[in-house]
Formats: sequence, C-alpha cells, structure tokens
Amino acid sequence: MSNTLKTAALVGALAASFTAHAATAQEQEKCFGVSLAGENDCAAGPGTTCAGTSKVDYQGNAWTLVEAGTCTEIDLPDMADGTPREGSLEALERDLPA
Repeated sequence: MSNTLKTAALVGALAASFTAHAATAQEQEKCFGVSLAGENDCAAGPGTTCAGTSKVDYQGNAWTLVEAGTCTEIDLPDMADGTPREGSLEALERDLPA
C-alpha cells in the first residue's frame, strides 16, 4: 500500500469520525426536570453554575442532554401530590430548591 493511499485512508477515517460525532451531538436535546440532584449537565438556574450543581431530584430548571424526541417520554416518579412528573424542553417552576 502506497503512502498516498495510506494517507487518504487515514484522512477518510478521521473525517468519518468527526461526521459521526457531529451527528450524535445534533440528535440530543436539553431536557429539564429529569436530573437527579447533582447529576444535571449544566447551569440549573439561580444559585448554580454548571454540571452537577442541582440541589434536588427532578429540579425543574436543571437539564440533562437526552436523545432527541425522548424528553417527555422519560419514566419519572409522580410528584408528592400524585400529579405525573414529566420532562420538558423548557425550564419548569416545579421541584425548585427552597
């Protein structure tokens, strides 16, 4: 195998890996209200800075990246009053720390 062919194969493999990575990033979305305490992906409203700073389970303004289209389908426990708890594509006002 010539050096030119080896270089072309390497460049092609590298380009394919970048393309696959970009496609994966585009297939995820922020889902609010599904993170456990300390397991959010980034800023969770006032009093937090970034990943792992949410204070309560299912904090409404804390988000986690999930596969696109699955946010509202995640199985979560009901709230204390029996109301079903769902994820949201926008920050929620529920389950905020006191």
